[in-house]
Amino acid sequence: MRIVVGITGGIAAYKAVGVVRAFVLAGHDVQVVATEHALRFVGKPTLEAISRNIVHTDLYEAVAEVRHVSIGQSADLIVIAPATANSLAKMAAGLADDLLGNTVLASKAPIVVAPAMHTEMWQNAATVANAATLASRGIHFVGPASGQLTGTDSGAGRMAEVDEIVAASLAVAAAAAPVASDGDLTGVRVLISAGGTREPLDPVRFIGNRSSGRQGTALARAAAARGAEVTLVAAHLEVPVPDGVEVVSVETTAELATAMDSAAASHDVIIMAAAVADYRPAAVSNAKLKKESLGDAMTLELVKNPDVLAALASHARADQLVVGFAAETADTDAALLELGRAKIARKGCDYLVVNRVGWTEGFATEGNTVTVLDRAGSIVIEARGSKLSVADEILSVLAGRLLEDRHRTPSEIPGAP
Repeated sequence: MRIVVGITGGIAAYKAVGVVRAFVLAGHDVQVVATEHALRFVGKPTLEAISRNIVHTDLYEAVAEVRHVSIGQSADLIVIAPATANSLAKMAAGLADDLLGNTVLASKAPIVVAPAMHTEMWQNAATVANAATLASRGIHFVGPASGQLTGTDSGAGRMAEVDEIVAASLAVAAAAAPVASDGDLTGVRVLISAGGTREPLDPVRFIGNRSSGRQGTALARAAAARGAEVTLVAAHLEVPVPDGVEVVSVETTAELATAMDSAAASHDVIIMAAAVADYRPAAVSNAKLKKESLGDAMTLELVKNPDVLAALASHARADQLVVGFAAETADTDAALLELGRAKIARKGCDYLVVNRVGWTEGFATEGNTVTVLDRAGSIVIEARGSKLSVADEILSVLAGRLLEDRHRTPSEIPGAP
């Protein structure tokens, strides 16, 4: 994705370096458009080194290339961080007296702004009116937060943190992105699980995981756009359900297993993208467990949950495709692949989507990096980008496989008895 990061002249401009770096590390092409005042806070060489592109500042630079409009025209997303009170006022008025103003006016891409200014400026009636005007035009705001400002001041107006800006911006881009709709899955019934199961301890507490359901819902959205009839088995999603998708809501791993097993026979493709709990409490209390009666330590007895993916793969017909997901912690790519190959051998599914997870990657993020393995443990594709674009690449593999299988005799289909 081609992202323009606009930087305006506020002290928070130093944080923009982190925003640029995060987008670059996520695999995006980042073009920085900085105002002259912004460069008084952060230097051009730093921004060029981090973005790996020339930094644009001059409205009259490369006039023959019509750069004052071409940057905005080619952008998939524009992020302005920080956005000062002055820059918000100019955007609201439609002014274009610098390169950033021209870039904004010349673009049809979604625009995200991260305001940063002193509390009095953010709460000034003029700024409030300008922000409302921009929001009414579809401009997306991230922050500002409350916290330490320049000097000894503290309050509303602090620029949102880098991770929050990047996550919100990618979410905006994903929501606005066109979805492949070439109809290559027309007539195909796809069953997808998404989210994270929860195993109750009592009416208040549960054992769970950090899955938001973003990748599973992205698969559902992309499959529906390609003509598939989609059933989504949803466990505690933190994102909206796509339109045109049948939804079955579940709580626990056992409920998810039942729902998937009940629907599996009537579907052509089964994708287990949900993060399921491997264990559940042996006993569930009907009343809230109280620390006064438990004391200083609490011991839980856990029992193993059914292996949903392995069961689906073992009962699958030869003409069905079963796809699993493996979220693993690994220090190296080689170690990650080794874990994935061992898992697909155990599960017996047709494909396994392997991705690395950790404290700051994988779960609850807008982007993903995956490797898809086949039954033999061979790498089919490696995909990186937004979860929607990753979903489309995974579905392209499955659509191609379905097309191949239509031209084979039953005995020629991989996995057939």
